[in-house]
Parts: sequence; structure tokens; C-alpha cells
Amino acid sequence: MDEITCLSATALAQAIRSKDVTALDAVTAYLGRIEAVNPILNAVVQLTADGALDEARAADAALARGDVKGPLHGVPMTLKDSIDTAGIVTTAGTTGRRDFIPEKDATVTARLRKAGAILLGKTNTPELTLYVETENLVYGRTSNPYNPDRTPGGSSGGAAAIVAACGSPFDLGSDTGGSIRQPAHFCGITGLKPTSGRVPRTGHIISYEMGALDSLTQIGPLARYVEDLALIFPIISGVDWHDPAIVPMPIGDPGKVELVKLAGAYYTDNDSVPPTAEVAASVRSAVSALSDAGMTLEENRPVEVKTGVGMWLKLATADGGAWARRILEAAGTTEIDPILEKRILGHNPISTPEFTALLTEWDRLRSGMLRFMERYDVIICPVNAFPAMPHGEVMSRGDGYSYTRIYNLTGWPVVVVRCGTSPDGMPIGVQVVARPWREDVALAVAAHLEKVFGGWQRSPI
Repeated sequence: MDEITCLSATALAQAIRSKDVTALDAVTAYLGRIEAVNPILNAVVQLTADGALDEARAADAALARGDVKGPLHGVPMTLKDSIDTAGIVTTAGTTGRRDFIPEKDATVTARLRKAGAILLGKTNTPELTLYVETENLVYGRTSNPYNPDRTPGGSSGGAAAIVAACGSPFDLGSDTGGSIRQPAHFCGITGLKPTSGRVPRTGHIISYEMGALDSLTQIGPLARYVEDLALIFPIISGVDWHDPAIVPMPIGDPGKVELVKLAGAYYTDNDSVPPTAEVAASVRSAVSALSDAGMTLEENRPVEVKTGVGMWLKLATADGGAWARRILEAAGTTEIDPILEKRILGHNPISTPEFTALLTEWDRLRSGMLRFMERYDVIICPVNAFPAMPHGEVMSRGDGYSYTRIYNLTGWPVVVVRCGTSPDGMPIGVQVVARPWREDVALAVAAHLEKVFGGWQRSPI
């Protein structure tokens, strides 16, 4: 494995600016790594090798003239296939977009390119990003780099798999119910789901046109190192004058967060699906490490964590899946994945009075969670009840995903970082949840946990 491909995006950007490494070196190394691992993983579904090499040469020429494009000058990246890329096929895993080539970049794509990043290719996702494993009728199934018989999770499974296997320094995922955090946990990397209202969804397959469900979906970075989340997050954040939900809130500096001044709560069980012993132990180990750093933590769980377990699916299916059908119709999709048909589309709509009552219940849940969080700066808890499972078994194990969806309902920022390993060698992450708009706190806590436990570890592939 080329050492260039093991560097953080932050370190690689610095090496390129100091001319210790060229952008062409970096792009060539990552393309070689993709060529080596992708036949096993099926994570990268569109490769833009020629364009990436041309952009790398141009980046090196610009640097020779003293022209630095931005903080990611010459740094390669991949992007989830649900995020539009001008001139490059973007399917979102749905057959109606099998040959769809966007005319414009998504807002986040454009911002990363403006900062100097170079696109290597697009990464696999389930249809419309709406499943807990990464498989679709266009590109097939993606595998986990720690064991190809296991799933990388979903919906950002292709992104997490290729980043974990050193085929890309970072990617962007989207998270409507856990789709950044679950793959980060299953693949042993780190990921940030920002606060609802931080990052524009313009040009993402699930954008800002979901009405009452609008706040569930966020876009955020996936990387091997927490420092890269802190680098990328400000680049993609902020008002774009298209997404009406984006709030121009200031972004804090994780480097200025003092752990000794923080108070936290933790829980190992959401009282819905009990975690494995190793998952629970990883949370407790994280709590112990933070206590040693001077944080004050106590075992305490909001009652809403249990009562809200079924609310996400109630909201997502309240209209009988009409919102998803509109996206499919706009894409021209007639052949729908049976998983999506059963999970989202195969429900009867509820009445308007029932729906408004459900929205009231949601507001009460959010209020209760806020009252709980008034006492704490962070919550430490599992990402999933289980480490990565064999393909096709995620839903059959029970709703282990219920640990993430509560924080889509609140819209709070969460960072996942690896803190343990299962007996069969699969990574185990924990969630670091912070107050709204305090990504800096979540990132600072996650960075300390990464330092203590080592974070990402090389995969066998």
C-alpha cells in the first residue's frame, strides 16, 4: 500500500503545498489503490481517471506559479453517487438515472472543487439512499474492506468502504436516518452528521423539497481521521441561496474546546435492541478515556431515546411513500428495487389529523431532548447494537439502526469514531452527540478518543 494513500487529507494538502508530494503523485497513487481494491469492494461505481489526472497536472502547474486554489489544492476525493457532479453520471442508485449526467454540480461538489479538491469517482449507494445496506439494481452490492462477506452499511456504504480501504482520503455522505454514521461504524472510519441547517442539500437526490420531513437529511464528510472532518466541514457549510433551511451560524474551532469544562451523559442500551457486549464495552471505554481527560460524565439516557424508536419510520411512511415516489417519477424510474418498495413505498398513508398529531409528537420529542441536553455538552452512545453483519442480515437482526435515528429527529450534530473491535475483527464506533450548532465540541471529543484508541486501522484488503 502506497504511504501517500494512508495520509490524512490534511497532511496530504500540506505535503502538496510544500511540494513534498505532487498532486499528480497523489491522484496516481489513489487511482492505483482503487484499481487494486475495487474489484473486491465494488465501492467506486464511476471512475473519472482521465479527468482527475488532467486536473492534477493543472494543480501542479498552478502551484509552480504560486497559485493555491484553496485548502484542498490537489487533494483527491470521491463523492457519493447521490450527489450531483456536472458531466459525470449520477444515478443515486435508481434505474431511471442509469445514464443521467447532471448539468450542474451540487452545492457541496462545487465548494469542494473551488477549494481545490480533485474528483476520482462516484461511490455506491442504495436506491435513493434509503436502505441500511449498499446495494442497488444499477451497480449491485458493495462489500466491507474488513471482511467482504460483511456489509459496509448504508446508505453511504460505498463512500465508507473506499475511504477505509485507502482508495480515497475522504468522501461526502448523506444521513437521513444514520447513513453517514452507520457506514463509518461498520467500516472503522470517522464521519460527521452536521446540525440540521448547516450544509445545503442542493443537488442531492433527497434535497430540501420534503416538506415536513425536510430536517431529517444532512450531508457531511467521511474520512479516516477526525482532523479531516474539521477541515472539510467549514468548506461545505453555509447559505447557498437555494436551500431555504440553511442558517448562517458561526462555526466553532475544535482546537479551542477544553474537555475539562465539558459535562456528558452516556448510555449503552436504548432499551429497544440490546447491544453486543463488545459494543457496550466500547462505549464504556470511551467514557473512561474522557473521564481521565477531566470530563464529567454520568450514565443517563433521555426517555425519548426509547419512545422515539418507531417515530422515524412513521414519519417516513406517513404519506404512503408519496414523497419517494415523486423522486422516482422525476428520475424516470419504473423498475424499483423491491427493498425500497417494501420499506418505504409499501405503506398506507395516514389521515391529515393523524399526521398533524404525529408532527406534534415529534415536536414534543425534540423539546424533551432539548430539556435533557440543557445539563450536558455531549452524549456518548452506540452507533448500532452490532458491528458489521453478513450481507442481507442487517434488518433481520432487529432494529439495531435505531441508535442513530433519534439524532435525525433532533437534528443534532454527531461524530462517529472507532473505539473498539469485535472478537471477529470488525470495527466498533461510538457516537459523540453535541448540542445544536456545536460540531466543534463533537469534533474535539472525537479527536481525543481517536488519540486514545487509535481510530482508523488498516483493513486486510
